[in-house]
Amino acid sequence: MDVAQLEAFDRIVRYLSFSRAAEDLEISQPTISARIHALEAEIGATLFVRGGRYLTMTEQGERFRPYAQRALVVLREGKEAARLAALGKSGRLTIGAIESLTGGFLATAVARFHQEYPQVEVFIRAEHTDQIILMLNDGVVKLGLVTWPFYDQDLVPLLRFREPLVLVVPPQHPLATVPSATLEQVAQQGQPFLQVRWGPVARPLFDRLAAYAGTRVEVPIDTAKQMVLQGIGATFLTQTLVAEDLAAGRLVRVPVSDAPETYRESALVHLRRTELSAATLKFVEELGSIFDSIKG
Repeated sequence: MDVAQLEAFDRIVRYLSFSRAAEDLEISQPTISARIHALEAEIGATLFVRGGRYLTMTEQGERFRPYAQRALVVLREGKEAARLAALGKSGRLTIGAIESLTGGFLATAVARFHQEYPQVEVFIRAEHTDQIILMLNDGVVKLGLVTWPFYDQDLVPLLRFREPLVLVVPPQHPLATVPSATLEQVAQQGQPFLQVRWGPVARPLFDRLAAYAGTRVEVPIDTAKQMVLQGIGATFLTQTLVAEDLAAGRLVRVPVSDAPETYRESALVHLRRTELSAATLKFVEELGSIFDSIKG
């Protein structure tokens, strides 16, 4: 089965005439008849009722029609996408990112990249680091934004990110006006303190907070951010995640005098054997620029 046979079938269905379909395709009637005979032989069914005054489709032809038309649409779209990619006007950017990194500087970079390259398709998949590595190996994504370090000799880090965790509170929070707070104050005056799972790197910080009496609520990262934006509680979030909210005054950063220095480390990686497209390399450049601007 080939494209010429499907196009012949599609035109005959449109005109219900072999001769008009052949004229439209600029081929001879024997040629279009031969294509339909070959298609019917491959399918193992007759597609048209011939010999009457009017050409009609068989039941098998009716069943086959939507699939043939769908295949032609997909093929045409594929050819057009390849043509635009060859001209440098389109492409495909695929990224697997851990859930906690899908916002913040990644979201900003994707938005700016889309404005500059609107015809490049962008697909972001949120998964755990192990699942992202599997997607890289399966070719589902070309880039992975994962926790770092990750020991795999096939992975090449393109960018590495180190984001400090900072205590943030709503502007009306009791801690918002203090020059600095202690971990005991954070635990007891959090109202409530919202604990986020940042992994082993944050364990010393949260172990020390747990030593003080206080109400803690453990929530996902996005929930913690939305709660403090709504005026509820205090939490430690990455500086890049809340940079815009701090600048706009929606949140207040509170220095913590006795908190251990805590960072979340991540990296943008790809497989050593994977060749990256021009569009993908442009995005890597954009992401690094955005992170540097927010970090600074």
